Order: sequence, then C-alpha cells, then structure tokens
Amino acid sequence: MEITYFGLIFVTFLVSTNCIMWNLEPNTRKCLREELQQNIPVIGEFEVSEAPGQTVDYVVTDSKGEILAKRQAISKGKFSFNTESFDTYEICFISQVPQHIRGVSQEVSLITKHGIETKNYEAYGEAAQLKPIERELKKLEDLSESIVQDFAIMRKREEEMRDTNESTNSRVLYFSIFSLCCLLGLATWQVLYLRTYFKAKKLIE
Repeated sequence: MEITYFGLIFVTFLVSTNCIMWNLEPNTRKCLREELQQNIPVIGEFEVSEAPGQTVDYVVTDSKGEILAKRQAISKGKFSFNTESFDTYEICFISQVPQHIRGVSQEVSLITKHGIETKNYEAYGEAAQLKPIERELKKLEDLSESIVQDFAIMRKREEEMRDTNESTNSRVLYFSIFSLCCLLGLATWQVLYLRTYFKAKKLIE
C-alpha cells in the first residue's frame, strides 16, 4: 500500500497535463507551439464556447507547414497525431466571423498530453490482468524510461552545442589571425610605399 501511494505521488509530480484556457477575439488567430521529439504520440481535447453566427477552426502543423490535423466549425472534441521528426509543432485556433455580425470573444480551453501521458494504464492493466500495484509499477517503469531518454537527448544536444561552440571558436581564432596578418602586411606596405615616396621627393635619403 505504501509503494502504491508513493508511486501515485511520484507519477503525479513528474507527469503533468498541459491545460490552458483563453479568450479568442473575433477574426483572430491564436497559436500554441511546443518542441517535441520524434515518434511521440500527442492527443488533445478542446472545448469552445458557443457564439451565434461565429465559427472556430483548428489546425495542427509542423515547422514545414505540413498539416497533421485539421477541423472546421468546432465546438468540442479531440485530436491526435504522432510526431514524425524532432520539430516544433503548432496548434492554431482561428475565429471566423461574417462582416455583418458583430463578433464577441469566445472562451477556448485546451488539454494536451504527449508521450506516456497518452497511455491508458487502467485499460492496459485490465487487458494484462495486472494488480493495481503492478499497474502502478508499470507506469513508474515507463516514466523512468522516458526520463532516461530525455536525459540522453539532452546530453546529445549538449554535445552538439559544445561541438558547435568549439568549431565557432576555432573559426574566430583563424579569422583573427588572418586579419592580424592582413593588417601587418598592409602596415608594412604603407611604410615601404611612404619611404619610396619620400625618397622620390628627396625628403629623406
């Protein structure tokens, strides 16, 4: 019982659900962006307050503009997609109001989950005939694997950034040496040119 209670606290602390609510003004567009890794399942649940004569559409795209999910004249529903690559994904809600109607703001609520947050462990436990404590341990196992993968990705990105910084520093050093050589060469040429000029004018011997 103590292990199950600890598991629930641990999962609740580390696995959070993104929930946001805002007012969408008439004929405006509100977009939310999030950077996700490759092959991550994403599900979302939304609800839009009703307004006579007004409609709200939503569209989910990646940084290349490819549409992953889209629906028009929404009021309440869900969407889901899988990320194809490491990219920034955007969820946009668009208000459409005819010109002859005076628009009003609409309240939009959005709940998004990704990764292990999308898994239904209750259904999995029933299908696999797991006890409640075994189901919680499975949830903790998946969560631990997800954390390890996140740390591995962070370490890889840190290595890439360090390599980029070292490469940039080397290029700056070489450019500085090249600039210094150019300045020394130019200064030497100016001295020789002025010496020749002054000799030609018989200002110096």
